[in-house]
Amino acid sequence: MTETVLVTGGSGGIGRAVAERAAAAGWRVANLDLRPPAAPLPAEDFLQCDFADLAATRAVLAEVAARHAPTRLVNNVGVVKPAALEETSVEDLATVMDVNLRSAVLAAQALLPAMRAAGFGRIVNIASRAALGKELRSAYGASKAGLIGLARTWALELAADGITVNAIGPGPIATELFKRANPDNSPRTRAIIEGVPVKRLGTPEDVANAVQFFLDARSGFVTGQVLYVCGGLTVGLAPI
Repeated sequence: MTETVLVTGGSGGIGRAVAERAAAAGWRVANLDLRPPAAPLPAEDFLQCDFADLAATRAVLAEVAARHAPTRLVNNVGVVKPAALEETSVEDLATVMDVNLRSAVLAAQALLPAMRAAGFGRIVNIASRAALGKELRSAYGASKAGLIGLARTWALELAADGITVNAIGPGPIATELFKRANPDNSPRTRAIIEGVPVKRLGTPEDVANAVQFFLDARSGFVTGQVLYVCGGLTVGLAPI
């Protein structure tokens, strides 16, 4: 029986790289996203989902859980809504929390019965270096810090069931979204790159490789951890 990994936001960027890496490992990919991927994978089940819609999210998660009973989950979907503190609206805050944080709770809850029945599970939350602090990211940073808190809490709650839970904290990654906001010839983009110790932006594949390690059945003794895929950017910022 083909194992299934559920990837939220798996149609583009980091989520797409995670889906492709999972497919290369021989797993079926259940991709929940607002838009379909440009090129479907051979064993991909795409289900449209608006994670800002609570009822719709619950319905789609119930469908994928019943159809595939995934035992691997990557909580990747996210929205940013950048703004200074005084310009952060409660509406934007609610949207970011619903999409970035609530979706992770609902997805984990939906897949937990199958994981417990199998005595095996892997959950990976895609957080961000912004969880350590970044200007104009009150809502986003809080949501990503929340994903880290969830990973550490769930790791303790689910360890006895054979379920590991970890988080990835990407630094600046050269996704299409990043490139639109930071053109290649922009001084700001150059400053970002110069601030990264390895002197380059990360790629979605860099993140996908780290995610795959946590998803592997052989990684059962690693849980409750946060891996920053950031080119060394967090070395001077991460708490000891």
